[in-house]
Amino acid sequence: MQHRPTFEQIRRAPKVLLHDHLDGGVRPPTVIELAREVGYDALPTTDEQELATWFTRGAARQDLELYLETFAHTVGVMQTKDALLRVASECAADLAADGVVYAEVRFAPELHLEDGLTPDEVVEAVLEGFRLGSAGTSLAIGTLVTAMRHAAHSIEIAELAVRHRDAGVVGFDIAGSEAGNPPTRHLDAFRHVAAENFHITIHAGEAFGLPSIWEALQLCGAERLGHGVRIIDDITLADDGRATLGRLASFVRDRRVPLEMCPTSNVNTGVCDSIREHPIGLLAALRFRVTVNTDNRLMSGVSLSSEMAALVEAFGYGWDEIEWLTLNAMKSSFWPFDQRLRIINEQIKPGFAALRASHL
Repeated sequence: MQHRPTFEQIRRAPKVLLHDHLDGGVRPPTVIELAREVGYDALPTTDEQELATWFTRGAARQDLELYLETFAHTVGVMQTKDALLRVASECAADLAADGVVYAEVRFAPELHLEDGLTPDEVVEAVLEGFRLGSAGTSLAIGTLVTAMRHAAHSIEIAELAVRHRDAGVVGFDIAGSEAGNPPTRHLDAFRHVAAENFHITIHAGEAFGLPSIWEALQLCGAERLGHGVRIIDDITLADDGRATLGRLASFVRDRRVPLEMCPTSNVNTGVCDSIREHPIGLLAALRFRVTVNTDNRLMSGVSLSSEMAALVEAFGYGWDEIEWLTLNAMKSSFWPFDQRLRIINEQIKPGFAALRASHL
């Protein structure tokens, strides 16, 4: 019988995070302080606890469009170099404190230009913040530059991502509401990134179904799927529990396409009613390349440790499953291969071996 890990033990485990939004993980007191500093007066409250509750309550309305509304306030206070540097630095420090050894944190530079910053200045401020926040910790951190799928700046954002690839940007992403904004609207951007031998992940199959996933993979060159949860629509379960995979689901599993799954966030946005009902349980059992992620730590009130603990609670996972999910994520990262191997062999495997040994 495997030992059932506790939250505290999971927090000590070396974890890997691939899908985390910078503007979705700001500390509530930081939102309040920055609002005061920059003269942002639209916050619903300036009480720390009330604001934290407001964000999680606002996000948990079972609707992606409503979930996205809460970001107006975090983005509203992230319009200066100092604010971006502080938020990025605190993000890295918070992830390191949660036992994360590798993270890719994403943000959309085009949302941070209201006070006159250039896109390059935005990226440079965030990269510097990540450097400061991760200094002296065991965290390696990469950055994903995101274009908004309903806007028309994706080619400029793709060029921006490539420009900063040697300074810490590890790939390109598109995000925002899927319905009516197919990834193929941004083919020029994806072609530019591919021509530069750079990395692509795409938010697909979150609120919208299989066509979004198919376009992302077959027309846009996505290496990973942001969420990808709707791949479940291409899997049929018989009465005896046996699964039959459709062509797209088979392709995703056979090709080992990583799924950046964010269980609590999906419950918040109405994908499913509880973690126990989340498709991650079936997809992991069918051995898809499943990874576990936070999406928006502030809005969903989560950490990577709490997400893992929720899976332990819902599916009875032990150290074997948590390590498997962690290795999936590290193998799927956009970090250079030799450095991925080093993190696996020098941090992840020894870390999990030590945790197992302490509970024999």
